Amino acid sequence: MKNIIIGTAGHIDHGKTTLIKALTGRNTDRWEEEQRRGITIDLGFTYFDLPNGDRAGIIDVPGHEKFINNMVAGVVGMDLVLLVVAADEGIMPQTREHVDILHLLGIEKSIIVLNKCDLVDEEWLELVEEEIREELQGTFLEHAPVAKVSAATGEGLTELTGIMERMTRDEVVPKDIHTIPRLPIDRAFTLSGFGTVITGTLVTGTITKEDTLQMYPVGKPCKIRSIQVHGQDVKECFAGQRVAINLSNVKKREIKRGCVLAPPDSMKETDLLDVRLDVLESSMRVLTHHARLHLFTGTSEVLCRAVLLDADEIGPGESGYVQLRLEESIAVRRGDKFVVRFYSPMETIGGGVVLEPNPGVKKRFREDAIEELRRKESGSSVDVIELHVKEHGQSMITLAELAKLTALSMEEVQKDVKELEGSGMAYSFAMRKDTYVWHADAAREASKVIGRALAAYEEKHPYRYGMKKAEVQMTYFQKMKPNVFDKVVELLEADGHLKRVDEFLCTPEFGVRKDKTYDKVAGLITGAVEKARYDFVRYTDMDMKGTSREISDDILNILLEEEQLVKVAEDTYTLKSYMDEAREIISGKLRENPVITIAEVRDIFGTSRKSAKPILEYMDSIRVTKKTGAESERVAYE
Repeated sequence: MKNIIIGTAGHIDHGKTTLIKALTGRNTDRWEEEQRRGITIDLGFTYFDLPNGDRAGIIDVPGHEKFINNMVAGVVGMDLVLLVVAADEGIMPQTREHVDILHLLGIEKSIIVLNKCDLVDEEWLELVEEEIREELQGTFLEHAPVAKVSAATGEGLTELTGIMERMTRDEVVPKDIHTIPRLPIDRAFTLSGFGTVITGTLVTGTITKEDTLQMYPVGKPCKIRSIQVHGQDVKECFAGQRVAINLSNVKKREIKRGCVLAPPDSMKETDLLDVRLDVLESSMRVLTHHARLHLFTGTSEVLCRAVLLDADEIGPGESGYVQLRLEESIAVRRGDKFVVRFYSPMETIGGGVVLEPNPGVKKRFREDAIEELRRKESGSSVDVIELHVKEHGQSMITLAELAKLTALSMEEVQKDVKELEGSGMAYSFAMRKDTYVWHADAAREASKVIGRALAAYEEKHPYRYGMKKAEVQMTYFQKMKPNVFDKVVELLEADGHLKRVDEFLCTPEFGVRKDKTYDKVAGLITGAVEKARYDFVRYTDMDMKGTSREISDDILNILLEEEQLVKVAEDTYTLKSYMDEAREIISGKLRENPVITIAEVRDIFGTSRKSAKPILEYMDSIRVTKKTGAESERVAYE
């Protein structure tokens, strides 16, 4: 099932909220003031299922000019927008502004919904549709399908749903669920008995219950206590879903719209942004140096000053490189879209894309600074290297392979990889013949895969130290060479994602279970070998009193690992203290006489020849004795 986010846009009172209620059966106006005034002030959310089973979250955004900030916040993560136009009024001022904002924020898929068709005749409807087509010519909506509906009567809703299903099935690009999770927050509140709850659209990655993420720019770690998607409790949520998350360790008063939930150290708060800024052709104003603006990006709204880096002014239809100096900190990533409005009067004048989210202060008209931004805008060699590294997340890629793929010199590749490492986007592992590079997204995904696998294994096999490293590699990382996987284990162990016990891997907090079953089986085994002393008893002949052989084998391995027992022959074990005693006795005899025989060992320990032979073979294995040539004779190892 695909998760789709559909939004509405359009002028006030053109029927967006009524349309959503007709589609879903739910009213998205949450606040008393909204219902009293009949307009949407804040964001409203609900959902419905398309005929093909895909679940569509739907966001009702305000149309009134005073609530444009909420409209921009609502666009985050949208796959498809319904531009609602009342058939009895046609295109209106806020309709045009919404179209401009959708364009600036990178929305590409839209349906023009002609609403209130029951209020006009056919001839008027044709005139309005023709006017809309003319008005939207040259915009991303130029070829958008038109659905003629009446939210009041239900007319045309089936056809509209069919168009939505087709467009979301064939044209929506799947979200990246394997990169870092990023949740711009559009609402925070407190529920009695639960504490702090946030809502938003998860734009990338996956969030799992019990994850520890960080609130930006607050800088506080937050543990995920519970997750809801469309009112249902879930263990995980994925990019493209509307989510509500219950957090611990952070208070509602510390959070506001514009905060972002993401992994620790994956973002950095900033009060400077380097951007490419485009001024709308329809703007009636010219952007001048040091103009004060309202910046909208993600769910953030902050005031800023525009430092024009390559021009004295930017007029309608023009663009330029700008450093935005913010009046408060936010957290964004390179490539994020934004909208700017004049400080006063509040008019949308343009927007663009973030080229560098954490720059230093730049001076105007510096060619080196402008060239740097040109490279970042066009996609530098670092970006190309990162793409190749990301594509080889399951196997890793070497510096030599990167140089071959990109036609860059080894020195250039090494420089770019070092930059990726410095920004936390990649890891490199120097091997004997080459250096392997691994994307940070792949590392995060690997830690989740291994964590789940080890937790499931520990639940099934509580008397084992964990899963064998080779088994983890062959099961989950078949494309990775064993020596490269060793580096992965070292990294994840250093970062606290797993624990290693010899050749076993387990979760950091795991320890073998020492319960009544363990005590019973351990007691039966040690009791049997203690009673037998040097007249050894076979393990398979021991009675485990109803405990399965698999569990008994696991507990035997614990006793061996903890060196309570040692193996003296196939299927034969004894107490380590017995073999330590035997070692001292045999070493003493060899100091008196250079040769010792199986018959002598038999007599020394009062056992059979059958048991004496494995005693000497054990002494061979720990380098106390060695053969002289005859099968039954031994001399001191040194």
